[in-house]
Amino acid sequence: WPNRPIRIVVPYTPGGFTDQMARLVQLGLQQRLGQSVVIDNRPGANSLIGVDAVAKAPPDGSTFGVVIAAYAANTSLYAGKLPYDPRKDLMGVSLMGVSPLLAAVNNDAPFKTGRELIDYARANPGKISFGSSGNGSAAHLTTELWKALTKTYMVHVPYRGAVPALTDLMGGQIQLFFDAPTGLINQARAGKIRLIGVAGEQRLPALPDVPTFIEQGFAGFTGSTWAGMLAPAGTPPGVVQRMADEVARIIKSDETRAKLDAMGTFPAGSTPQEFDAFITAETTKWGQVIQTAGVKAE
Repeated sequence: WPNRPIRIVVPYTPGGFTDQMARLVQLGLQQRLGQSVVIDNRPGANSLIGVDAVAKAPPDGSTFGVVIAAYAANTSLYAGKLPYDPRKDLMGVSLMGVSPLLAAVNNDAPFKTGRELIDYARANPGKISFGSSGNGSAAHLTTELWKALTKTYMVHVPYRGAVPALTDLMGGQIQLFFDAPTGLINQARAGKIRLIGVAGEQRLPALPDVPTFIEQGFAGFTGSTWAGMLAPAGTPPGVVQRMADEVARIIKSDETRAKLDAMGTFPAGSTPQEFDAFITAETTKWGQVIQTAGVKAE
């Protein structure tokens, strides 16, 4: 192995965070494995179409997939309706990187910090509208978690992707939007939006002046998207371990780390066992948020 080209299924459109992460390792894998590596974008149904393609692929080491946080949330969001069984049909290869979400607000909003926003939300229930890249997305669930922790009421406006949500944030139709840093950094630097916090345990190297929400007094509040590689269940353990090792080497290289820093993403490069444990923890965390907030699949 490998004795044939390798396909990496990305269950989203080209250009987004998931696609960027897959392409970050594509060239390095081709060089290290001596085979062509093809990115196969299979968007649709909140990633279910692409993930199902991985789950049903022959477990011969020729097909892998790259997923993000929505993969863990879908287990609860589509309970009993998934076309695959995440425990029986898929196995973790490696957690590639973790990208804490940023909170952005409209420039004309009457709040400039996380604390000011929550104070305003408490004084004006329902007057803040927050956008998300879709129902059950990491952006949606992270905001629902913040609402639960702060006991506030804000109105959810789901969009079909991050771009239209960001457009409406800049236009003032919504006041708050959480997203992966790669989608917000340039707009913030251009002065089109204001960043009020990082939903992570530490500040981002690319944005050293933006404080975490924990620093602002919201203890334990974290929410992130992440990218990780999966394989069909039954793929030979030696193949899975080799792929995990190669992904980790690429992710931890100086060249890739510099690109991840610019994207606001912390490099990982985990073992298969560590990634499986990570998925279990994420599935539990977001399952509780979905249940508490009463989130339903679209």
